[in-house]
Amino acid sequence: MTMTAERQKPVSDEDLVRGVRAGDRALLARAITLIESTRAEHRARAERLLETLLPATGGAHRIGITGVPGVGKSTAIDQLGVNLTAQGHKVAVLAVDPTSSRSGGSILGDKTRMARLGQDPAAFIRPSPTSGTLGGVAQRTRETIALVEAAGFDIVIVETVGVGQSETTVSEMVDVFVVLMLPGAGDELQGIKKGVLEIADIIAINKADGDNRDRASRAAAEYRSALSILTPVHPAWKPPVTLVSGLANQGLDELWRLICEHRRVMSEADAFAARRREQAAGWLHDLIDDGLRAAVTGRPAVRALLERLEGAVRAGRRTPQSAAAEVLAFAGLAVNMPATGTTS
Repeated sequence: MTMTAERQKPVSDEDLVRGVRAGDRALLARAITLIESTRAEHRARAERLLETLLPATGGAHRIGITGVPGVGKSTAIDQLGVNLTAQGHKVAVLAVDPTSSRSGGSILGDKTRMARLGQDPAAFIRPSPTSGTLGGVAQRTRETIALVEAAGFDIVIVETVGVGQSETTVSEMVDVFVVLMLPGAGDELQGIKKGVLEIADIIAINKADGDNRDRASRAAAEYRSALSILTPVHPAWKPPVTLVSGLANQGLDELWRLICEHRRVMSEADAFAARRREQAAGWLHDLIDDGLRAAVTGRPAVRALLERLEGAVRAGRRTPQSAAAEVLAFAGLAVNMPATGTTS
């Protein structure tokens, strides 16, 4: 029997639980693949697995890191992760890319971008599949966080590509949200979405080395000024702005100090645990929304009706409200929704 065939042998739920708790990389990967599956029998197994492992979850420091493409996220995370494993930490990196359903994505690609961390025995790198929607990313990433925590990783870094709504989605599943910015804020500040700064816990100006150092310092002043007129995420914490260079390994110790300081301040303000509780409740509501959508669109007859009504809505023969009410009623989920009939 080949090694590949051996790896593909069925694994019992008990073996998966024992393997994850023991930090077995192969079985952890198998467990993550299970929760990524959309097959009904796999989802049922995944739910049992997560329920069993629940007491072993929640112990990691969850860090979200975002930034526009080209800001140097991969280099910064690679160096930060190596620094942390050298201090005795176990680091898991989950890469969230809501565009990967079009462009593809591979574990190999993520490990290539973070070459040293990808070879570090104290690190684990995994991309999060989209399942076609950002909501799918959120659900699978939350579940993967739970698995790597149960496997003993005490630091979980969730990386997002920094486009669309992915920043807000990731900020709602982590303890601290770090936004990487480029030097030269004069131009970049014009295009910064206010919403990104509003959810940032820490701003880090990356590539702040060599000739960029002065520009990075000026950018930091611009961002501090912008932050001063915004309401912080929590009154106990005013988001700091710091300079880093992933390439030169500069400022990352200070960034880590700020991340730890954020946890200390938020814990003393009884906000750290409260944030976790709110995230858990939000996850519950997201799962209900996803479940209702799946219950409706997962039935062939409902999908057929939905396709017909979509055409009528596009053609202006039906309002979205009346079409939605008909679909929900057909699915046995009638709701109090205004049904305005046809349009002329």
